[in-house]
Amino acid sequence: MTPPRPPLSLNVVTAPVVCISRTFAAGGEDVGRRVAEALGFRYVDEEIVELAAQKAGLDHETVADVEKRRSFAMRLLDDLGWTASATLTPDFAPGAFSGEAEAALIRAVIGETADQGDAVIVAHAASIALAGLPGVLRVFVPAPAEVRGRRAAESAGIEEAAGAKLVRDSDRDRAAYLKRFYGLAEELPTHYDLVLNAEFLSPEEAAALVVQAAVGVTVPAD
Repeated sequence: MTPPRPPLSLNVVTAPVVCISRTFAAGGEDVGRRVAEALGFRYVDEEIVELAAQKAGLDHETVADVEKRRSFAMRLLDDLGWTASATLTPDFAPGAFSGEAEAALIRAVIGETADQGDAVIVAHAASIALAGLPGVLRVFVPAPAEVRGRRAAESAGIEEAAGAKLVRDSDRDRAAYLKRFYGLAEELPTHYDLVLNAEFLSPEEAAALVVQAAVGVTVPAD
């Protein structure tokens, strides 16, 4: 007679680091926050900027001041060749750098954050920076350009044509950044473990799928 199998152990987190990449106005930030709350993880976005600022030698007052930190981030975006529309939360910044230095700085902070675990990292090309590492779930949240253009226009209270331009500029700058600093001639679905079309999935539905992917099921050893 075959002995009964031991009970399943549920809710074992197999991906202690979740990276959320997203196109502009697709809602990836909302998805990331919901995932972090559900898993009890840190939500890391602005924190990347703070840590990068500290590594760049900025004083505590500058790092702690929201407006000064935002100015730092905007300057870094300029150095990296991004426009402000490339991300809903500016990612990086000091003006004395050449671009490659900022990218290396951000990659270092991303790596340190991943080493600490229990984090949802949004933006900063973290999915690409951490590619191939165990325990990392890489998620991409896109939506069609026309959908994002309408959402951007509604959110900012501008004409749809202006929203569409924000999306075009963002997509162009995103592609240029990935090519320059990561050698990606084209961003592909295969660069990610999970791709969630935000045209039809609500942030709640998308977050639930990410949590399901991050939480594994194990069978205890006999």
